[in-house]
Amino acid sequence: MARPGAACPPPARRVMVAARALLFWALVYSYCGVCACIAGLRLLWSIGRRPGETFRWVVRENPPACLNDPSLGTHCYVRIKDSGLRFHYVAAGERGKPLMLLLHGFPEFWYSWRHQLREFKSEYRVVALDLRGYGETDAPPHKENYKLDCLIADIKDILESLGAQGYNKCVLIGHDWGGMIAWLVAICYPEMVTKLIVVNFPHPSVFT
Repeated sequence: MARPGAACPPPARRVMVAARALLFWALVYSYCGVCACIAGLRLLWSIGRRPGETFRWVVRENPPACLNDPSLGTHCYVRIKDSGLRFHYVAAGERGKPLMLLLHGFPEFWYSWRHQLREFKSEYRVVALDLRGYGETDAPPHKENYKLDCLIADIKDILESLGAQGYNKCVLIGHDWGGMIAWLVAICYPEMVTKLIVVNFPHPSVFT
């Protein structure tokens, strides 16, 4: 609330600010509208020329070259005894350095962390995991296989499997849905987490 006697902006200034804001959002929505029209016309053109090809599912024989970039790390697999699932992850950095475990969001996979793999591998053993149902990790068919209890247990089991490499705790980083899992792992198994970093997900208490 303005203090008594405080000067108010003159009407002309208020009108100018409102006009600038209106112009800005008009440009934003106009640009979005033009992009949507172009995309729609391209789709219609494709349907008209090749109706059978437009929505055909194409399976790649080989993954994109960027996924096999050696600068990102080494592709590894581990099978968890309790669930029987095979998990895929990419690891960068020397073994023996502190472990940094990265959990991606929805609907992503390990490649979302490509910049962090390159950035932190000089100081950490960086592991970017494909969560269950994503990327090259096994995808159980039933909904009950994706309950939070299962997802939390996955991270605990992954850390225990990495114990053979000398790890029993990590710097845990999660983004989006991976952030939710990271919060709960830190709450349920605090002894396994030295530091917790969560991006784009609030504390779980806001959902209770």
